[in-house]
Amino acid sequence: MAVILAGGMLLTGCSASDGSGSASDGGAGKAWGDGPVPAPAPAQSQATGEGAQGEQRDGDEREFAPTPPPDYLSTFALDVDTASYGFARRTLAEGRLPDPATVRPEEFVNSFRQDYPQPEGDGFTVTVDGARTDSTGWSLVRVGLATRASAAGAERPPAALTFVIDISGSMAEPGRLDLVRESLGIMTDQLRADDSVALVTFSDEAETVLPMTRLGGHRERIHSVIDRLEPTDSTNVEAGIRTGYDTAVQGLRDGATNRVVLLSDALANTGETSADAILERIADARREHGLTLFGVGVGSQYGDALMERLADKGDGHTTYVSTIEDARTVFCEQLPANIELRARDAKAQVAFDPETVEQFRLIGYDNRQVADEDFRNDRVDGGEVGPGHTVTALYAVRTKPGGSGHVATASVRWLDPDSRAPHEASGQIESGALDGSLWQAGSGLRVAAVAAYFADALRTPAGTGRWDPLPGAPSMAELVGQAEELAYTTRDEAVRGLADAVRQAGRLRA
Repeated sequence: MAVILAGGMLLTGCSASDGSGSASDGGAGKAWGDGPVPAPAPAQSQATGEGAQGEQRDGDEREFAPTPPPDYLSTFALDVDTASYGFARRTLAEGRLPDPATVRPEEFVNSFRQDYPQPEGDGFTVTVDGARTDSTGWSLVRVGLATRASAAGAERPPAALTFVIDISGSMAEPGRLDLVRESLGIMTDQLRADDSVALVTFSDEAETVLPMTRLGGHRERIHSVIDRLEPTDSTNVEAGIRTGYDTAVQGLRDGATNRVVLLSDALANTGETSADAILERIADARREHGLTLFGVGVGSQYGDALMERLADKGDGHTTYVSTIEDARTVFCEQLPANIELRARDAKAQVAFDPETVEQFRLIGYDNRQVADEDFRNDRVDGGEVGPGHTVTALYAVRTKPGGSGHVATASVRWLDPDSRAPHEASGQIESGALDGSLWQAGSGLRVAAVAAYFADALRTPAGTGRWDPLPGAPSMAELVGQAEELAYTTRDEAVRGLADAVRQAGRLRA
């Protein structure tokens, strides 16, 4: 008995979170969730009914309802990255299948705007819906989160942006440094007169070629520095980031939104090449000054893993550009939207009802999972989300035969960008909301499903078969048909691009 008790205590200690934000073994890191632990229907929802919007609650975290036991919980940090999908499209357009290791389903899903209701103030609305995928009890459940967009002409804080620009030899390829120069030129004309920019270049060494400079009265000077950018030697990402953060700290502006923007193919071959080691060098700047890293990837050969890790650990996010249209979207729409924040350290937790749910699986978010017990630990990093963003998480959910009633409650927790006070909102879904067929559902859910199934197919190396497919996965030919129908009915250029990518993948997989 003593040995058994001691072993149990040891296992309990090993499963506890270390507070770093990584998933423990205690239910956070599982791709598939099930278990015999009886848990009451979650009580923390402040909303009822399908797709209900949760009530925002302020103040001390002790006011929030208790968390249900593990095993029926799924917890993750919010992610608004889209680089994986952009890079996959570029690779497919060149006639190659992407490396499965670079395919992250949540980034495919979140590349498409969803029409969720927006909150009246800062924070989030929570929308939960779903539909059946097959006749074996499986459904797709969609958790949708949305922040309030900035009103047209609304005032925002001035921006102080430090651009860290890769000018290594690999950036000489068409579609890399030339695209970066054109992108920065567009952005220089778009920013306001009271915004500021600094430019840092790096190859084997790093150099500040423009200290923090106000746009007003200096646009021509900034354009001149951008136009002189030329590729040189090797890629020392560490030197670039370290110098970039030093420059950002020197140019900090009170009352402004201070950001570091890395533009690179992330093919580091000189200096420190580990994301964790690179970011450890500038950890104080991140913690003390709140500087976040926005990564913009370029190039047909692209260090996806390094860029994604840098952004995740740097409290920021990534995107990918391969055309000037992509660049206009990033620098004229996405970057301005991220100058202002709606939420810091945002995390989501979905509590499934064990009386109704037999099994569930979060699609993607593999490296964004958080230990269940850390959902309300505000020292654990979450995601930073700007105005007008939507975040979607899809779950494959198998309900019990004959099970009916409450299925799940989805909650999001975030910190106010200024006061850092915690807030929560919730929404829930009942079994009746899953009665309809997936391919008869609304276009938003179907687009998300096509993107998820597409990513799932690309993650399975060609010729190996479907070793662990998502429930209800259509064939590639069926997926092409669904994508084409959506492109026709929605008249959405982004969905047309998805259909083209699915068709290209189908040809390459044939």
